[in-house]
Parts: sequence; structure tokens; C-alpha cells
Amino acid sequence: MLIKLSLSSMRKMFKDYLVLLFGLTISIAIFYMFQTLAQNKAFVEANKMISATMFVFHVGTFILGFITIFYIFYATSFIQTLRQKEMAMYLTLGAKKSKITQLMFMETLFIGIVSLVIGIIIGMGLTAVIADVLMDMLNFSAEATGFKAIYTSSIITTVIFYIILFLLTSIVNAWQIGKKKVLDLLQANKQEDVIKTSGVKTFFGVLLSIILMVIGYYTMINIAKLQHFGVILATITIVPGTYFIFISFLPYFVKKLKQNRMLNETGINSFTLGQLRFRMLNLTKVLGTVAMLIALGLGAMTAGLSFYHNIELQASSFQANDAAIYEPTKEDIDTIEAMDVSEKNTYEYKLTNDGVFFLKDSLLEKPPLVPHFDRSMEAISDIQIKRVEEKLPASLYTMDGTEGEELPDKWLKAISLELNASYTMFGERTVYVVDQSHYENIDAKEKQVIVTKTDDFSKHVSSFKQLEERQQEVAESYVGKPVDNAGGKHNNYVSLKSFSSGTVFMGIFLGIAFLMMMASVLMFKLLSSAGADIERYHMLRKIGVRQSLLQRSIYRELFLLFLFPAIIGLVHVLIGMQMFSFILVEPYTKVWLPISIFLVIYGLYYVITVQLYKRIVLPKHH
Repeated sequence: MLIKLSLSSMRKMFKDYLVLLFGLTISIAIFYMFQTLAQNKAFVEANKMISATMFVFHVGTFILGFITIFYIFYATSFIQTLRQKEMAMYLTLGAKKSKITQLMFMETLFIGIVSLVIGIIIGMGLTAVIADVLMDMLNFSAEATGFKAIYTSSIITTVIFYIILFLLTSIVNAWQIGKKKVLDLLQANKQEDVIKTSGVKTFFGVLLSIILMVIGYYTMINIAKLQHFGVILATITIVPGTYFIFISFLPYFVKKLKQNRMLNETGINSFTLGQLRFRMLNLTKVLGTVAMLIALGLGAMTAGLSFYHNIELQASSFQANDAAIYEPTKEDIDTIEAMDVSEKNTYEYKLTNDGVFFLKDSLLEKPPLVPHFDRSMEAISDIQIKRVEEKLPASLYTMDGTEGEELPDKWLKAISLELNASYTMFGERTVYVVDQSHYENIDAKEKQVIVTKTDDFSKHVSSFKQLEERQQEVAESYVGKPVDNAGGKHNNYVSLKSFSSGTVFMGIFLGIAFLMMMASVLMFKLLSSAGADIERYHMLRKIGVRQSLLQRSIYRELFLLFLFPAIIGLVHVLIGMQMFSFILVEPYTKVWLPISIFLVIYGLYYVITVQLYKRIVLPKHH
């Protein structure tokens, strides 16, 4: 009987349960994906370069799990709120409380199990797709690395975590229904919110919110100076400052809007603003939480994408040129000529068993570009690319000054980094810079090295990879043993990319999970209090207010409630990105992309909330 009754109730509230099911499914799918990416032991052991990103996915899973606990309790409480009058009717008709609690327990657990099965299946498909993209970005082959999208350990972890969570949720919801009296269930939607928007407490609350936010924003903008202390200070000011905005400043702001006669007396704005004031106290903490989690979710996506899009810029900050090609072959030269080259210089050198001798005249004729920075610079973006300007008056130079003169700092950087005259390329040989007379006395064949720079390094990564593989062969012939890599910008680019790829995926998917669950929390909170508004909307309809005006009022009211936390969260992110300015060349690179994703997700939830809210509160047409 209970099963039949439960299925009948769920069919009747199918649309409400569908929203809950969708949110849970996405949460489970992303949780499974993170676990699979982090637990593939064969994959991690086969690829040391990617192993550093696995920790990122473990952290992401932990955060997602913590937020999921909060989300599920809030979401299921929405369904419970909608069912309160139905539960009261069953009790009035003589049903036992134990049977009612069993009914709620079964329904919550059933939805949880269905979402778990669907979520894991979607998670497997999502993992396969994301893994392919991740492998492509890191230039790996899934077959060669032993990666598996269907991973038993991840399935077990996901099932255990969510079954425990659903059991706890079912027990808590059943207990909450069981302890309520019939009258409490019937009158649950008729509790009024008392709102205080004046007085000394409000004044100091508004003032404190402004002071805390100013301190927090100043700290984030100047994080390069304040460093670890700045992170702590920003946290202890931004978080309470955000809540004070919604507890004190927002109700005061709405009150001022309502006191504006022109605005208040237009259409049914008086009713709309009255609705806002009525529910404000009950929503302040929720709106503050949503604003913070919007900042976390959007911030995770923005930071992850910024790190990824800044890879080439960061690599270029430490090396001005894109490649140094020793003993270029015809194939190498053809590869270079096929690219959009903005800088191409050829330098002569000779190689002996003991040393590498660069011709000073060829270096001075077209000095190489090098990054210029000093201690006064606070961020990577302050680094400038300039040509080496120091003169070389002596006839012979070495890097450490053991023979002849010691190379000036800028020339030392140019030879070791831009020309890649490093231990990796030449082994134990001493690197010299000599004039024409010394150069002619060296009994060795003259060789050439081409130093080149393109307009867009990332556009020609595959070409630079080919050049790098050829240079590795040259380095092995010079050193006389196998080398892992020949050094150079491409190697730095790949290293940065391997780390940033994990960061960007965690940022995007953790950010999307945060945003979807937090938008759901706001939606469920608004809908759970919709029952109290039914009589108000029915009364307005009876006195002649058009249905279209009531619908417009709902759109405006809910739009403002969605807008306030969105604005605060977005401002947090835009200012918070300054915290990365000392490690990112351009922290706002393609910032429009995560903001667009956020607006799409948030806008979708706003539309869904409006449609469900209208279905609850507006009188039905006969």
C-alpha cells in the first residue's frame, strides 16, 4: 500500500521531483568523473608528468562532496515542504505517523537510488569524453597510458558515498515530519517574517559591510605585497562582509526603493517590493551563501581558464624566443619558413670536446631578445622583452669567468636560455664567446644555430614539437648519451600545460557543479516559501488585477532575488582575479567565457524557478 501511495504521489509531483533528480544526477556524474580521473593507478604510474594533476581532482572531489551534502538536504527539504499539507491530510484521516515517516523515507531513498544509477552512467560517458580531451591537450594516448573510463574503484566509492548520504537524508526528513503536529503541518506556510530595516543595528550593519568589503577588495588587489597575510585577511573580511550586505544593506536598500513614490506607485510595484520585504529576512543568509558559492564556482572556472590561456604568455615571460635550432636541416628550415616568423637570427659556433665557441661578431650584429625584469616588478606582466644592449669589449668570455672575462648578466641569460647553451645541450663543455681571431684558431668545423620567434607560439605547437624532437637527437650526439629533453621553450610550455590542464578541468567542472547546485538551492528556497504567497496572488486576481501583471510581478521579484547574489558574486570574482596578477601575465584572459557559462546556467535556473513558482501561486484558468 505504501509503495502504491508513494508512486502515486511521485507521479503527481513529477515535475518537482524531476528538478531534484536533475541536480542530483549532475552532482553524481561529476563526482564519479573526478574519482575516475584521480584513481586510475595504471594511468598515473605510466605518466609522471600528469601525476601532479591527480591531487587537484582529489581536492575537487572533496569540495564537491561537501557542497553536495549541503545541497541534498536543502533540495529534499523543498519536496518535504510541498508535501506537508498532504501529510497533514493523511494524519487527519487516521494514518499513523510511523507510516508517514516510512513513506517519506521511501520516496527520498528511491529518488536517490534512481539519480545514483543515472548519474554513474552519465559520469562514465562524461569521463570518456573529458579524458579524450585531456589526453589530447597533454599529447597522451589513452590506450598507451592504460586509462579506463569505467573504473570499478570509482563506482564503489561513488555508490558508498551517495548511499550513506541518501540514507542520512531520508532519516532526517522522515524524523522532521514525524516530530511535527498536524496543526504545524497545516500552518507551515503562514509564518510571517519580521523585517527590521532601521535603527542603530541596521546602520552599523550597513557601515560594517562596506568597511569589510573595502578592506577585502583592497587586500585582493594588493595581494602581491601582503602575500599569505593578505589571503587570510581577505577571507576574514570578504565572507562576513558578504553576509552583512544581505543581512543589513539589502533589506535597507529594498526599503529605500519602496519609499520612492514614483517607483512604488507604478503598476503593482508596491506589491512586488512588498513581496521582497516580506521574504527578505528569511532569505538573507541563503542569498549570502549563494553569493559566496557563485564566487567560488565562477572563480574556479575563471582561474582555471586563465591559467590555461596564460600558458604561452607565461612561457614567453621567461624566454623571449620560441626555439634555438642547432645544426638545422633542410626539413628544419622548411618547418620554420612555414610558420609566421617575426624574428629569425643565425649565429655561428664551433664545437670541440672541451668547449662551445660562439662568434662574438655574429652575436653583436643582431643581439638576441631577452626578458628584462628587476626587483621593483611585482607581477609577471611587468616583464619586458628587449634586445641585449651590453657591449662585449673583451676578446674572450666564459659564463663563470674561469677563462677571460665573465659574461654580463643579460648576455649570460641570452646564451644560456635564448640560445639554449645549457648542460642539457652540451654536457660538461665550457661555453665561450670569442672574437674573430680566437674563433679562427679553433680547429673545428663551423656550425650554425637559428634563434626564431613566431607571432603566436601556441598556433605552431606541433611544429615546435617536431623541432624539439630533432634537437633532442642533436643534444644526444653532443652529450654522447640519451637525454630526456633538449630544453627550450617548448619543454617549458609542455610542463606548464600538463599542470594547467588538470587545473582547468577541475575549475570548469567543479565550478559548473557549484553553480548548478547553488542555483538549485536558491530555487528550492524560493519555491518552498511559495505556498505562503498563494492567497496573496489569488486575492489580487479576485479584485481585478490582470494575470499578465501578476506574471510580470513574479518575473521582476524573482529576477531581483537572483540578481543580487549574482552581482556580488561576480564582483568578488572580477576583483579576486587580481590575486593571481603576480603569477599570471593576463589574469582576465578570455574572462567572458566563464561568465557566459555562468549566465547560461543561472539564467536557465531563473526561468525554471519562475515557471514552477507561477504554477504554484497563480490561480488556474477555468
